[in-house]
Amino acid sequence: MSDTTLDPAEVAKFNALAAEWWNPKGPFGALHRLNPIRLQFIRDFALRHFGTKSARPLAGLDALDLGCGGGLVSAPLVRMGARLTAIDAAPDAIGAARAYAADAGLDIAFEQNTAEALVKRGRTFDLVTALEIVEHVADVSAFLSAAAALVKPGGALILSTINRTQKARALAIVGAERILKWAPEGAHDFEKLVTPEEIRAGAPALNWEEPVGISYAPLGAGWTLSRDISMNYLIVGVRPVAR
Repeated sequence: MSDTTLDPAEVAKFNALAAEWWNPKGPFGALHRLNPIRLQFIRDFALRHFGTKSARPLAGLDALDLGCGGGLVSAPLVRMGARLTAIDAAPDAIGAARAYAADAGLDIAFEQNTAEALVKRGRTFDLVTALEIVEHVADVSAFLSAAAALVKPGGALILSTINRTQKARALAIVGAERILKWAPEGAHDFEKLVTPEEIRAGAPALNWEEPVGISYAPLGAGWTLSRDISMNYLIVGVRPVAR
């Protein structure tokens, strides 16, 4: 495993935008639009896999939000009942997340930290989320290895990211960043995008489910889960229970 998965240029990029995390019309507007469908996926998986109740589907679970940014996913995870640790390498993003959680009265253990540092401390969790982060790390294999090591037996790692396809280059980078301005220009580097096959290969200790696509339907329908993984997708890896 690499000493660090930190990419200083990526940390600096998101540090500079920290004040905009909770502005739905700002540079993170695309994540605000994606959030309901990502949270639906997490909720439905928890109900199915952990057998929890629909009112608080993460109740009783120790969870980790990797690359939490300003806490857009962290806050809803706690509202769903999780005992949550949330980490990010960008100190200003963590500051924005802490401020939001304090105002909302949410109990979240925020840390400026990395996945590999938590592994060294022996931390493990029932549920680990890594949403739109794997494409921003310095060493994808090291990050995936660390993320997988943080999952308890019977627990799960949920990732979402952009597939490395020509369609994604045209729509998620050129279209979303340069034309629609849904994300900051330069937010994504095509060569750093990660395919589902690369995710499976980077964390072979987990049993990976088939990826689920996230597609954008115009004319008001917005983002939906789909079979099309050529753009955005979600994927779950479960750590087997030793017998």
